[in-house]
Amino acid sequence: MDTGNAIALKIVDIMMMFAPYGVFALIVTLIAEAPSLDMFKALAMFAFTVVLGLLVLVYGVYTMFVYFFGKMNPVKFFKAILPAQLLGFSTSSSAATLPATMECAEENLHIRKDVLNFFLPIGATINMDGTCLYQGVAAIFIAQVMGYDLTTAQQLSFIATATLAPIGAAAVPGAGILMLVIVLESIGVNPAGIALIFAVDRPLDMLRTATNVSGDSMVALLMNRFSTAKDNPPTNWQ
Repeated sequence: MDTGNAIALKIVDIMMMFAPYGVFALIVTLIAEAPSLDMFKALAMFAFTVVLGLLVLVYGVYTMFVYFFGKMNPVKFFKAILPAQLLGFSTSSSAATLPATMECAEENLHIRKDVLNFFLPIGATINMDGTCLYQGVAAIFIAQVMGYDLTTAQQLSFIATATLAPIGAAAVPGAGILMLVIVLESIGVNPAGIALIFAVDRPLDMLRTATNVSGDSMVALLMNRFSTAKDNPPTNWQ
């Protein structure tokens, strides 16, 4: 088993060594075949839509959960998890960021160790809100560029598949691209269209990893508060 694992890792190393050349060739082909600058304008709008969605998710939805359910100042919360966010942004890996996330949760948010030890490792694997948002937007973008006329049922199928697929994704850089194949196949869109978003995938991957890390910390904060309230009920608790 050790030998098989070593062989698999070596194959991945070789693939990653040639990946930049492959991506470069795909981007050159895209530029050469692009009939006008409209393709690049559309790609810029796609990236803007993803970034806007992530900002709304983090500083809108997460902020409300932290304030109303976590009973904590959102500014203090985001300041506490900033080191984990920066590490997630730089590594694009929730798994690599996990030790920093746990350290911020324990030292800055003062979350109980039994709570963070349970929820944060699980969250690093299955709580991928940023990836879900990215895959939904990317799937719609690719389908529109390739000329697919999506019905309402197909769009709902996109949403459901994009929500479930990241649960099985590895917490490593680029894993969202592999799950995007599943999302596209769910309604019959050619996965070759993924090449259209390779040029902007890496920076968006960094941003959505920071979003995932923020979501993990938010859930741990809420669970810590709920479990603490249950363990220490008020005097009139029935």
